[in-house]
Amino acid sequence: MALQITDQNYEELAAQGKPMMLDFWATWCGPCKKIGPYVEDIAKTYEGQAIVGKVDIEECEDLVDKFGIRNVPTVLYIKNGEVVDKNVGAAAKNVLEDKLKAIL
Repeated sequence: MALQITDQNYEELAAQGKPMMLDFWATWCGPCKKIGPYVEDIAKTYEGQAIVGKVDIEECEDLVDKFGIRNVPTVLYIKNGEVVDKNVGAAAKNVLEDKLKAIL
């Protein structure tokens, strides 16, 4: 299951040093609901290899500001603390998964 990433737990999770895939979403966002199940499946598949989590933009203003999120869904791919790739808008599961595989 995808982790709930918050302003409070982000730094602790990032400190683990694993690649991260963060899905910035909102409850009112239709495309977010479309990719939600994909993110959950990817989280199960890569458990232990990567941190896959969901960031509710209405509850995590600090992370939204930190990463300059302007649209949802936005999926960020982070390696060694740096954003190395991103996907804005709905995408097919294989597109999201391939971007994560590229940073493992």
